[in-house]
Amino acid sequence: MFEGIREDIRCVFDRDPAARTTWEVITCYPGFHARLFHRLTHALWSWRLKWLARFISHLARWFTGIEIHPGARIGRRFFIDHGMGVVIGETAEIGDDVTLYHGVTLGGTTWNKGKRHPTLASKVVVGAGAKILGPIYVGAGAKIGSNAVVVRDVPSNATAVGIPARIVEPGRDEERQRAAERLGFSAYGISSDMNDPTVKAIHALLDHVVNIDGRIEAILNHLQQAGIAIGDQEAGKDDFDANYLNKIVD
Repeated sequence: MFEGIREDIRCVFDRDPAARTTWEVITCYPGFHARLFHRLTHALWSWRLKWLARFISHLARWFTGIEIHPGARIGRRFFIDHGMGVVIGETAEIGDDVTLYHGVTLGGTTWNKGKRHPTLASKVVVGAGAKILGPIYVGAGAKIGSNAVVVRDVPSNATAVGIPARIVEPGRDEERQRAAERLGFSAYGISSDMNDPTVKAIHALLDHVVNIDGRIEAILNHLQQAGIAIGDQEAGKDDFDANYLNKIVD
Protein backbone atom coordinates (compact mmCIF):
# COMPACT_ATOMS: atom_id res chain seq x y z
CA MET A 1 0.00 0.00 0.00
CA PHE A 2 2.71 2.46 1.01
CA GLU A 3 4.68 1.68 -2.14
CA GLY A 4 1.56 2.50 -4.14
CA ILE A 5 1.25 5.84 -2.35
CA ARG A 6 4.89 6.64 -3.10
CA GLU A 7 4.26 5.83 -6.77
CA ASP A 8 1.26 8.17 -6.75
CA ILE A 9 3.46 10.97 -5.45
CA ARG A 10 6.21 10.33 -8.00
CA CYS A 11 3.79 10.27 -10.91
CA VAL A 12 2.64 13.79 -10.01
CA PHE A 13 6.18 15.06 -10.61
CA ASP A 14 6.31 13.15 -13.90
CA ARG A 15 3.08 14.67 -15.26
CA ASP A 16 2.75 18.09 -13.66
CA PRO A 17 5.62 20.55 -14.14
CA ALA A 18 4.03 22.82 -11.50
CA ALA A 19 4.77 20.31 -8.73
CA ARG A 20 7.75 21.45 -6.65
CA THR A 21 8.00 19.43 -3.46
CA THR A 22 6.62 16.22 -1.97
CA TRP A 23 5.05 18.21 0.85
CA GLU A 24 3.22 20.36 -1.70
CA VAL A 25 1.85 17.27 -3.43
CA ILE A 26 0.71 15.70 -0.16
CA THR A 27 -1.01 18.86 1.08
CA CYS A 28 -2.21 20.68 -2.05
CA TYR A 29 -3.20 18.11 -4.70
CA PRO A 30 -6.88 17.05 -4.55
CA GLY A 31 -6.26 14.29 -7.10
CA PHE A 32 -3.77 12.70 -4.71
CA HIS A 33 -6.21 13.10 -1.81
CA ALA A 34 -9.03 11.52 -3.83
CA ARG A 35 -6.79 8.54 -4.60
CA LEU A 36 -5.99 8.09 -0.90
CA PHE A 37 -9.67 8.18 -0.01
CA HIS A 38 -10.45 5.67 -2.75
CA ARG A 39 -7.85 3.22 -1.49
CA LEU A 40 -9.70 3.21 1.85
CA THR A 41 -13.23 3.14 0.45
CA HIS A 42 -12.45 0.41 -2.09
CA ALA A 43 -11.06 -1.77 0.69
CA LEU A 44 -14.19 -1.19 2.77
CA TRP A 45 -16.34 -1.97 -0.28
CA SER A 46 -14.54 -5.28 -0.81
CA TRP A 47 -15.07 -6.09 2.88
CA ARG A 48 -18.83 -5.54 2.33
CA LEU A 49 -18.89 -2.44 4.54
CA LYS A 50 -20.67 -0.69 1.71
CA TRP A 51 -22.53 2.01 3.62
CA LEU A 52 -19.36 3.12 5.36
CA ALA A 53 -17.49 3.07 2.05
CA ARG A 54 -20.15 5.25 0.41
CA PHE A 55 -20.24 7.66 3.36
CA ILE A 56 -16.46 8.19 3.32
CA SER A 57 -16.61 8.56 -0.46
CA HIS A 58 -19.26 11.24 0.04
CA LEU A 59 -16.96 13.10 2.44
CA ALA A 60 -14.11 12.76 -0.06
CA ARG A 61 -16.24 14.37 -2.77
CA TRP A 62 -16.98 17.30 -0.46
CA PHE A 63 -13.29 17.65 0.41
CA THR A 64 -11.76 17.22 -3.08
CA GLY A 65 -14.50 17.96 -5.62
CA ILE A 66 -13.83 14.51 -7.11
CA GLU A 67 -16.37 11.69 -6.96
CA ILE A 68 -15.01 8.14 -7.21
CA HIS A 69 -17.38 5.31 -6.43
CA PRO A 70 -15.86 2.83 -3.97
CA GLY A 71 -16.56 -0.01 -6.40
CA ALA A 72 -14.39 1.45 -9.18
CA ARG A 73 -11.17 -0.45 -9.85
CA ILE A 74 -8.07 1.72 -10.36
CA GLY A 75 -4.55 0.71 -11.33
CA ARG A 76 -1.16 2.04 -10.29
CA ARG A 77 0.21 5.57 -10.78
CA PHE A 78 -3.24 7.03 -11.44
CA PHE A 79 -3.15 10.83 -11.73
CA ILE A 80 -5.99 13.35 -11.69
CA ASP A 81 -4.78 16.86 -12.55
CA HIS A 82 -6.76 19.74 -10.96
CA GLY A 83 -9.63 17.29 -10.45
CA MET A 84 -12.70 19.41 -9.82
CA GLY A 85 -15.81 17.79 -11.29
CA VAL A 86 -14.30 14.38 -12.05
CA VAL A 87 -16.84 11.55 -11.73
CA ILE A 88 -15.91 7.84 -11.87
CA GLY A 89 -18.74 5.31 -11.77
CA GLU A 90 -19.11 2.08 -9.83
CA THR A 91 -18.12 -0.41 -12.54
CA ALA A 92 -15.41 1.72 -14.13
CA GLU A 93 -12.01 0.03 -14.53
CA ILE A 94 -8.81 2.03 -14.96
CA GLY A 95 -5.41 0.62 -15.88
CA ASP A 96 -1.94 1.73 -14.89
CA ASP A 97 -0.47 5.18 -15.67
CA VAL A 98 -3.82 6.75 -16.63
CA THR A 99 -4.24 10.54 -16.49
CA LEU A 100 -7.55 12.40 -16.15
CA TYR A 101 -8.03 16.16 -16.21
CA HIS A 102 -10.78 18.15 -14.52
CA GLY A 103 -14.41 17.69 -15.50
CA VAL A 104 -13.97 14.15 -16.83
CA THR A 105 -16.88 11.72 -16.45
CA LEU A 106 -16.59 7.94 -16.67
CA GLY A 107 -20.33 7.36 -16.65
CA GLY A 108 -23.05 4.91 -17.53
CA THR A 109 -25.84 4.99 -20.10
CA THR A 110 -28.29 2.61 -18.45
CA TRP A 111 -30.00 2.04 -15.11
CA ASN A 112 -29.51 -1.71 -15.38
CA LYS A 113 -27.25 -3.56 -12.97
CA GLY A 114 -23.95 -5.04 -14.12
CA LYS A 115 -21.12 -3.56 -16.11
CA ARG A 116 -22.25 -0.12 -17.26
CA HIS A 117 -19.16 2.10 -17.05
CA PRO A 118 -16.08 2.29 -19.28
CA THR A 119 -12.80 0.45 -19.06
CA LEU A 120 -9.60 2.44 -19.65
CA ALA A 121 -6.45 0.48 -20.47
CA SER A 122 -2.98 1.59 -19.42
CA LYS A 123 -1.51 5.00 -20.31
CA VAL A 124 -4.78 6.55 -21.46
CA VAL A 125 -5.00 10.36 -21.26
CA VAL A 126 -8.43 11.99 -21.00
CA GLY A 127 -8.68 15.74 -21.62
CA ALA A 128 -10.63 18.26 -19.55
CA GLY A 129 -14.40 17.98 -19.75
CA ALA A 130 -14.46 14.73 -21.73
CA LYS A 131 -17.28 12.24 -21.16
CA ILE A 132 -16.73 8.51 -21.68
CA LEU A 133 -20.09 6.80 -21.39
CA GLY A 134 -21.21 3.19 -21.26
CA PRO A 135 -19.41 -0.17 -20.95
CA ILE A 136 -16.96 0.67 -23.70
CA TYR A 137 -13.23 0.00 -23.96
CA VAL A 138 -10.52 2.62 -24.47
CA GLY A 139 -7.32 0.95 -25.64
CA ALA A 140 -3.83 1.40 -24.23
CA GLY A 141 -2.14 4.70 -25.03
CA ALA A 142 -5.31 6.29 -26.42
CA LYS A 143 -5.96 10.01 -26.03
CA ILE A 144 -9.40 11.56 -25.56
CA GLY A 145 -9.68 15.22 -26.54
CA SER A 146 -11.10 17.91 -24.29
CA ASN A 147 -14.94 17.99 -24.17
CA ALA A 148 -15.22 14.87 -26.35
CA VAL A 149 -18.20 12.59 -25.81
CA VAL A 150 -17.10 8.98 -26.33
CA VAL A 151 -19.80 6.32 -26.71
CA ARG A 152 -17.89 3.71 -28.75
CA ASP A 153 -14.69 1.74 -28.27
CA VAL A 154 -11.44 3.57 -28.96
CA PRO A 155 -8.51 1.55 -30.38
CA SER A 156 -5.10 1.53 -28.75
CA ASN A 157 -2.90 4.58 -29.45
CA ALA A 158 -5.77 6.36 -31.24
CA THR A 159 -6.98 9.92 -30.65
CA ALA A 160 -10.71 10.58 -30.28
CA VAL A 161 -12.18 14.09 -30.51
CA GLY A 162 -15.55 15.76 -31.03
CA ILE A 163 -19.21 15.21 -30.18
CA PRO A 164 -19.85 12.37 -30.68
CA ALA A 165 -16.19 11.43 -30.65
CA ARG A 166 -14.55 10.32 -33.87
CA ILE A 167 -11.14 8.77 -34.39
CA VAL A 168 -8.63 11.17 -35.93
CA GLU A 169 -7.13 9.56 -39.02
CA PRO A 170 -3.32 9.92 -39.04
CA GLY A 171 -2.29 12.35 -41.76
CA ARG A 172 -5.85 13.28 -42.78
CA ASP A 173 -5.74 16.76 -41.25
CA GLU A 174 -2.40 17.43 -42.96
CA GLU A 175 -3.91 16.47 -46.33
CA ARG A 176 -6.83 18.83 -45.70
CA GLN A 177 -4.41 21.64 -44.87
CA ARG A 178 -2.45 21.18 -48.09
CA ALA A 179 -5.66 21.10 -50.13
CA ALA A 180 -6.87 24.30 -48.45
CA GLU A 181 -3.59 26.08 -49.18
CA ARG A 182 -3.83 25.15 -52.86
CA LEU A 183 -7.30 26.71 -52.93
CA GLY A 184 -5.93 29.91 -51.42
CA PHE A 185 -7.36 29.77 -47.90
CA SER A 186 -7.13 27.80 -44.68
CA ALA A 187 -10.10 26.12 -43.08
CA TYR A 188 -8.26 26.05 -39.78
CA GLY A 189 -9.03 29.60 -38.76
CA ILE A 190 -11.54 27.84 -36.52
CA SER A 191 -11.10 24.53 -34.80
CA SER A 192 -11.36 21.50 -37.03
CA ASP A 193 -13.11 19.68 -34.21
CA MET A 194 -15.98 22.13 -33.72
CA ASN A 195 -19.40 20.59 -34.20
CA ASP A 196 -20.35 23.35 -36.65
CA PRO A 197 -22.22 22.71 -39.93
CA THR A 198 -20.05 25.16 -41.86
CA VAL A 199 -16.83 23.58 -40.59
CA LYS A 200 -18.13 20.12 -41.46
CA ALA A 201 -19.11 21.28 -44.96
CA ILE A 202 -15.66 22.80 -45.57
CA HIS A 203 -13.94 19.65 -44.37
CA ALA A 204 -16.15 17.51 -46.60
CA LEU A 205 -15.18 19.67 -49.60
CA LEU A 206 -11.50 19.45 -48.71
CA ASP A 207 -11.77 15.67 -48.35
CA HIS A 208 -13.39 15.58 -51.78
CA VAL A 209 -10.54 17.66 -53.24
CA VAL A 210 -7.99 15.30 -51.70
CA ASN A 211 -9.78 12.27 -53.17
CA ILE A 212 -10.07 13.87 -56.63
CA ASP A 213 -6.36 14.78 -56.54
CA GLY A 214 -5.52 11.17 -55.85
CA ARG A 215 -7.67 9.92 -58.71
CA ILE A 216 -6.24 12.45 -61.18
CA GLU A 217 -2.72 11.47 -60.19
CA ALA A 218 -3.59 7.79 -60.75
CA ILE A 219 -5.05 8.60 -64.22
CA LEU A 220 -1.93 10.55 -65.23
CA ASN A 221 0.31 7.73 -64.05
CA HIS A 222 -1.62 5.30 -66.26
CA LEU A 223 -1.32 7.71 -69.22
CA GLN A 224 2.43 7.93 -68.75
CA GLN A 225 2.69 4.14 -68.58
CA ALA A 226 0.70 3.99 -71.84
CA GLY A 227 3.24 6.27 -73.51
CA ILE A 228 0.92 9.28 -73.83
CA ALA A 229 2.76 12.58 -73.32
CA ILE A 230 1.20 14.80 -70.70
CA GLY A 231 3.53 17.82 -70.81
CA ASP A 232 5.42 19.39 -67.96
CA GLN A 233 2.49 20.04 -65.61
CA GLU A 234 3.01 19.09 -61.97
CA ALA A 235 1.22 15.74 -61.87
CA GLY A 236 -1.61 17.55 -63.68
CA LYS A 237 -3.50 18.25 -60.44
CA ASP A 238 -4.20 21.95 -60.71
CA ASP A 239 -4.77 22.44 -64.47
CA PHE A 240 -5.57 19.03 -65.88
CA ASP A 241 -6.31 19.23 -69.62
CA ALA A 242 -9.36 17.26 -70.74
CA ASN A 243 -7.64 16.73 -74.10
CA TYR A 244 -5.62 13.96 -72.47
CA LEU A 245 -8.80 12.02 -71.91
CA ASN A 246 -9.87 12.68 -75.52
CA LYS A 247 -6.68 10.96 -76.68
CA ILE A 248 -7.77 7.85 -74.87
CA VAL A 249 -11.17 7.96 -76.60
CA ASP A 250 -9.53 8.47 -80.02
